[in-house]
Amino acid sequence: MQRIHPAILLFAARALRDFGDGFVAVLLPVYLLALGFTPLQVGVIATASLLGSALLTIGVGFLGARHDRHQLLLAGAGLMIATGVAFAVVHNYALLLVVALAGTINPSAGSVSVFVPLEHAVLAREVTERERTGMFAHYSLAGALAAAAGGLASAMPDHLASVGLDRLAGIQAMFVLYALLGLLGGSLYALIPRRPVPAAGTAAALGPSRHIVLKLAALFSLDAFAGGFVVQSLVALWLFEQFNLSLSQAGAFFFWSGMLSAFSFPVAARLSRRIGLVNTMVFTHIPSSVALMLAALAPTLPLALFFLLIWAALSQMDVPTRSSYVMAVVTEAERAAAASFTSVPRSLAASISPVLAGALFATSFRAWPLLICGTLKIVYDLLLLAQFRSLKPPEER
Repeated sequence: MQRIHPAILLFAARALRDFGDGFVAVLLPVYLLALGFTPLQVGVIATASLLGSALLTIGVGFLGARHDRHQLLLAGAGLMIATGVAFAVVHNYALLLVVALAGTINPSAGSVSVFVPLEHAVLAREVTERERTGMFAHYSLAGALAAAAGGLASAMPDHLASVGLDRLAGIQAMFVLYALLGLLGGSLYALIPRRPVPAAGTAAALGPSRHIVLKLAALFSLDAFAGGFVVQSLVALWLFEQFNLSLSQAGAFFFWSGMLSAFSFPVAARLSRRIGLVNTMVFTHIPSSVALMLAALAPTLPLALFFLLIWAALSQMDVPTRSSYVMAVVTEAERAAAASFTSVPRSLAASISPVLAGALFATSFRAWPLLICGTLKIVYDLLLLAQFRSLKPPEER
């Protein structure tokens, strides 16, 4: 019997996980508000979940040196199952905060996840240098398409309410579905071939590329801190509070914005072959930040959604190019460590800003999180261009 290629298994597992993240990111603020919590408390939950992802990724960095990555992926899938079940049955705010911190709930519906560094390291070893960016683009595409479908599925509680099921019970059922997706993802991770565990003291860590990785980690942290102001749960909250958007309308919007993000990934891979990875990251990111700031200032819902769709079409083009660039500018032995070291500071930085955004929402400064995000991201892009324009990956030299 022919084995399934590990990349196919990872694509499928990413799709399942991002489908769950897609509907959870939209439903999380609705669920918490329905339980009687304030916008500030919603922001605190989002911060706790992102901080928890950072702490889990640090743990993965230590354990990954001596444990098979597929075992760590299985452990992550088990944690996803437990998280979904806990959110479905727990109503106490303090306990939900603990579950958000210790679990896998993702308010960003993106790549802020303990699974991502492990999957990156597995993917990078499967392809040549010239195929690497395309592989990451397809990996991101699989996740983004699934996340878009998840955004559309977030309207399911409203549909269930129309046939007599209580809306809150419908949302809780979606968290149970999230747990089932974790179970399916774990079954896919179980099929990934085991790799020999390095002997104690021989596991790869950062070596000759340490300086590069630390500079990238610092810049990516600024980007992630900015992005934390507009994680999908908070964008949904802004649309609900500012324009009284319905759950069904929000589901449709996040579906189409997710589709635009998804199909931007292969475009980014093609563009990077023409102008380079760093230029692709910067010159697609700056217009997206401008569009986000214009959305914040839009006086009507249609105009705000128009600019948000432009933002969605451009803002994620740096995702596969960034992942490919990190894997390209370090040695093969350093890839797993580089993935963790660039992910952990991102998660830590991203965990700070949602609570600040929640506080701004609570004081009626609803447009400020979007404006702050756009401004900081433009600063990040200019710094990235200045620092790394001359450091080319192998395929561009």
